Amino acid sequence: MDFFRFWQGIEQFNQGDFYACHDTLEAIWMEAIAVDRNFYQGILQIAVACYHLENYNWRGAVILLGEGIRRIQDYQPTYHGIDISDLWQQSYQLLQTLQQVDPAQLDTFVEEHLLKGEKLFPSIQNS
Repeated sequence: MDFFRFWQGIEQFNQGDFYACHDTLEAIWMEAIAVDRNFYQGILQIAVACYHLENYNWRGAVILLGEGIRRIQDYQPTYHGIDISDLWQQSYQLLQTLQQVDPAQLDTFVEEHLLKGEKLFPSIQNS
């Protein structure tokens, strides 16, 4: 594994640069050994879900959050220095919240959370 690129992708995720995170982790995912593939793919799917949420794409956010959550769940509690249990919980809470939001009102939901300074996107913590 290319640890520099991996941690670069994690930093991009935590800075909200979800598109760049996807690109960085996708390159690692494509080269990963079988046991790590779902780990990388899960994180990058959660990143793309956040990107969709930023762009008010309810369907894309919900589908990819669900897929990402499913892929990382078996790597709990920690994996490659990442607190997967925490990421799983944050992502699952976001998914549950989004499932209660009217897709036509997603823009209002996102902007209200951001204006209030409320945390909307998950973050990745070191284990």
